This record gives sequence, C-alpha cells and structure tokens, in this order.
Amino acid sequence: MTPPKAVQILDAPRCHLGEGPCYDPRTGTAWWVDILERRLFTAELTANRVRSHDLPFLASAVFAVDESRQVLAAEDGLYLRGIAEGGLARLCPLEAEDGGTRSNDGRVHPCGALWISTMGRQAEAGRGAIYHVAGTRVTRLYAGLTIPNAICFSPEGGTGYFADTDAGLLKRVPLDPATGLPTGEPATLYDHRGGAGGLDGAAVDAEGRIWCARWGAACIDAYSPEGARLHTVPVPMTRPSCPTFAGPRLDRLLVTSAYEGMTREERAADPMHGRTVLIDLDLRGLLEPAFRLGA
Repeated sequence: MTPPKAVQILDAPRCHLGEGPCYDPRTGTAWWVDILERRLFTAELTANRVRSHDLPFLASAVFAVDESRQVLAAEDGLYLRGIAEGGLARLCPLEAEDGGTRSNDGRVHPCGALWISTMGRQAEAGRGAIYHVAGTRVTRLYAGLTIPNAICFSPEGGTGYFADTDAGLLKRVPLDPATGLPTGEPATLYDHRGGAGGLDGAAVDAEGRIWCARWGAACIDAYSPEGARLHTVPVPMTRPSCPTFAGPRLDRLLVTSAYEGMTREERAADPMHGRTVLIDLDLRGLLEPAFRLGA
C-alpha cells in the first residue's frame, strides 16, 4: 500500500451510487453525480462548499464543454446543461429505444470526442456497450460487455483503456490521436481475475499511469502503460467508484463512492460509505479535455 499525503472528506451527502466526476480549474469547482438518486453535485473545493441539484433522469457522468455549459450522460442520451440556470436539452440519443439500459462510465478523448458506455439497469450479462461520440455522431465500438468501466486515454491520445468489471480485465487499444477511434484490436493490459474487488472508473496522469478505483477493495490502483501495478493507495470507503484529478496543480484525486447493494451491517462496518474524498498525492495529473460540440 502507498499511503496518501492527506485525505479530505468533502462536506457532501452520501451517494447511493456516486460516479462520473470532472473538475474545472478556472473556478476550482468539481462536479459529480449520484446515479440512483438523480442528483448532480457542485463543489467549490477551496471552501469545501457543496450544492445538490435534482435531475429528471439517471445521469452517470459530467463532461465540461466551456465556461457556461456541460454535458451529462443520461439514461437515454447525452444532454447539454447550462451551468448557471440548469437548463437541459438532449444533444443526441444513446440507446433511447432500450428502456432496460442506462449510461455508465465515460471520458473525453484529447481530440474532444467522447467515449461513453451503457449497461443493463440490473447489470445483466452482455447488455453493455461502449460508444464513440463526435459532436452528435454516435458510433458503437464494442458490444456484449456487462459493466463497462475504466475508460480513459493516454496523454497523447494514441491509446485507449477500458474494462468490463464483470470480466476483471483491463484492456488497451491503439487509437487514432486525431479522432479517438480504434486502429486495432483490444489486448489485455492487466488481468485482475481472482483479485479483491472490481475494476471501476479510471483516470490517467501526466506520466501516462492509469489510476483505477477498485470497487469493494477500498483502494485506488496505479498501473503503468506497460501493465505493471505500481501503487495501491487506500481510501476510507469500501466502494470507491471513480477518480478525477483536481486542484490548482492537479495533484489531488477526487474520488466518488457508493453504498449500492450494501447491507445494513456492511454500511455500519464502513462509516465512510458513499462519501466523496480528495486525496493528496505526489503526482501531476491531467485535466480531462472539454467535449467538442462541433467535432
């Protein structure tokens, strides 16, 4: 285990299923969602001040567009949201005809295109997929997955990473840096089968290391681009779900978590269940790019 320099518990409500965080360095604001409770959170990190916004749908991730707009990945598509007034307009559908699925994990590629996944609402085997979204053009990349997670990209955009939590394999695939589209077939980067917990959300730092939340194991793992597990950083909640880099120097990890599926006894044994934390580390992170509406 690699101990963090410091851990700060944000003054925010517990999340039933916290996910999809992003960070805006211009305002020092972080965003994340509680999928199952249909809430969007805004946190001014320097003041540790958090606000909650009710949503009319299940949303799984937040992506920056510009200083006044963001995109939410929702159960039937991608929605453009005005940050100041909260207005919502559907940008494009995403499995809108299938009421049995919802959006899940996603990241913006350095070119401004988005990879976003879907999954069955009850995590049914094989119901998940990963899509590439350029502007409003949606292309399915992979199907037959169960819980697609760990979507992230190398700093220059030439490699993509993803996992199926149910399968326990972290994959890498070569990409066209100009488009974010695959140029080859996925290969296994790390085999987590039989290990404690499951591979969940991930982010890549400036050195190209993949920082992946390990659901059920109370930790964040760092992998090299060659597939070695380099570090394991403990977190104070059992079910961390997704990290993103935050802070003026991008040297902190904001990590969401959940208590979905936990019994009363499990929640009692995990007093930090569902909390959102900031972890100080000796690293330099990367800011997730903004989504390009006109891509």
